[in-house]
Amino acid sequence: MSDDKQLFLNRELSWLEFNDRVLGEARDASLPLLERLKFLAIVSSNLDEFFKVRVGGLHMLVARGSTRTDPSGLDPTVQLREIGRRVRRMVEDQMNCYRDEVEPGLAEAGLRRALPEKLSEKQLAFVRELFESEILPVLTPLRVPHDGEFPFLLHPSLNVGVRLKAAAGEDPALLRVAMIPFGAYPLRFITLPSDGGYDYILLEDLVRMFVDRFFTGETVVETVPFRVTRNADVSLQEDQAADLLSEMEDLLEERKESDAVRLEIGNESSALLEHFLRERLSLSDDDVYRIAGPLDLAAHWELVSLSGFETLHVESWPPQPSPDVDPTVSMFEVLAERDVLLSHPFESFDPVVRFIEEAANDPDVLSIKQTLYRTSRNSPIVAALMRAAKNGKYVTAVVELKARFDEARNIVWARNLEHAGAQVIYGVKGLKVHAKVCIVTRREPQGIRRYVHFGTGNYNEVTSRLYCDVSLLTCDPELAADATSFLYAITGYSQPFTYNRLDAAPTTLRSKILELIDGETERKIQGQRAEISCKLNSLVDSEIIKALYRASQAGVKVRLNVRGICCLRPGVPGLSENIEVVSIVDRFLEHARILHFHHGGDERVFISSADWMPRNLDRRLELLIPVTHPGCRDRLIEMLKIYFRDNVKTHVLKPDGTYRRLKPKKRGSVRSQEVLYHQAVDAGQRAAQTSPTVFVPHLAHGADD
Repeated sequence: MSDDKQLFLNRELSWLEFNDRVLGEARDASLPLLERLKFLAIVSSNLDEFFKVRVGGLHMLVARGSTRTDPSGLDPTVQLREIGRRVRRMVEDQMNCYRDEVEPGLAEAGLRRALPEKLSEKQLAFVRELFESEILPVLTPLRVPHDGEFPFLLHPSLNVGVRLKAAAGEDPALLRVAMIPFGAYPLRFITLPSDGGYDYILLEDLVRMFVDRFFTGETVVETVPFRVTRNADVSLQEDQAADLLSEMEDLLEERKESDAVRLEIGNESSALLEHFLRERLSLSDDDVYRIAGPLDLAAHWELVSLSGFETLHVESWPPQPSPDVDPTVSMFEVLAERDVLLSHPFESFDPVVRFIEEAANDPDVLSIKQTLYRTSRNSPIVAALMRAAKNGKYVTAVVELKARFDEARNIVWARNLEHAGAQVIYGVKGLKVHAKVCIVTRREPQGIRRYVHFGTGNYNEVTSRLYCDVSLLTCDPELAADATSFLYAITGYSQPFTYNRLDAAPTTLRSKILELIDGETERKIQGQRAEISCKLNSLVDSEIIKALYRASQAGVKVRLNVRGICCLRPGVPGLSENIEVVSIVDRFLEHARILHFHHGGDERVFISSADWMPRNLDRRLELLIPVTHPGCRDRLIEMLKIYFRDNVKTHVLKPDGTYRRLKPKKRGSVRSQEVLYHQAVDAGQRAAQTSPTVFVPHLAHGADD
């Protein structure tokens, strides 16, 4: 493969292969039905974001007349065509799975979608009353003009398109079209009276039943649900932004009215109505997706969370307490003794939350410095930072306002933190702060000591139960000093520091990774053992891929666990025959980045916030953290081995960019997430058995005040 374009897979098509692996979980008949519905919802949610960002960006390139090709040799027009072809097949498979397997199975189990023509008299009376009292007064029909602007729509919310009969004297060739946008209306799934189980009707079906009530004196010819997705790849001109907070708010408004990039419409739509909407939205035929079933399956998360259907869910795997964290002892005492590694969601995120909450309340804590990228809606961590500021501690929060689709929430948090007295930094001009780090400075008898948390995932206690991530808590002086220097570089005008042990993007992280890869290559050339094992979310960077190809050609054994996008072609003779790439898709989203290099037997292990993508290495502030504590390092190496032994949820990447799912062996099947969970359970039980019994006396009232 002398041509560089043959060295790489296309990024967008690789991402779609990942989403197809998610769909594969929905199609797995061995999973409980609500778990399958969950994966169907994730597929739709993923596609929404993909169209808003990636497809939106490609549309902008086409509009500018760009013919520049990506590393795989595809220009924007070709990429859009290939995306459309692949997405249509995926959506067809998704709807077949929903319509033919999941929905009938749920109905048989008592979770039934009611169709208008099959409502009982009692249900019909109920929905008629509900429509008149709660829906008709709230929703508003809008006329869609033949010329002029298309009415404003919240995107990608659901709408019902209505075609009306031409009035007397009107040209019948000019369609009379209106729509009923649902906007932020809270009810999509309307619970119906039922003699057993759970019956519901979709809002769009209910609106279509009584649509005549919106158009008194008119004749409704046709109704059809549709959704519009708009381009969200709208960038902020930071160099011209005097007030970043205000500019971000303007950007969010601009995103609402950006160009349409996709029209999803019910398969029952007439060609006339589809053509009218497509023309009015300035879309091509390739941008229209007919859906043979309910639109917006992502909204079906609401059904997944219903109580009373426990047998339709997977077995609960609650996060376990870490055996290395004594809940009766201060986190500062724990960390003064040893580093703590946490594997989420198998181990609880509570020690991280407790670390920050204790810091907020501890009178000996002087300061807290923390980055915030994505947080939960009611974040206890942000609440602790505000409490710390009110308690007189010096609190610095780097709140990344440019965290896509979390901008609005982060704006609110930034203002709340400022009002509480914290020093808030709105990220860095031209870069996103994606590193996850918190530094607590504490006055102790022996002097000032700094405690640090590094993570591969966000400071979000909700997603910590859904994403596989790693936390490292330490009071290592060198790591603490490096972390402090990293934040100084963000918050001040100082030049990026030279770190003792950390590496940071966009300065040294890329060169460090290349140095580690090239080091293994050189050792292999010299006849030494050389191995690379890494777990990532995405591998896109051309320079790193070429370095891995060189390592393979030298004979280095390279094992990569890449959950999502992978532009490297493994297994190509003479190029990458020593590279194995696998992807694991299971009940939890794989999100941790773990790197292991044999390094001549002096094994080097790292965790990181960064994937191997140009945006992470060149346009974000990221961290690569060495893990040197023997227990933590060995545990990470063992975790990687478990992931590579998985033969139940593993997909193997082939040179052409497609994936082959492994078939579990009758004996010796290994499901990595299940193994890691049971390891966490066993470790917790062993720790409980070896813990000494502690008698806690009841104190007299006021004795503990």
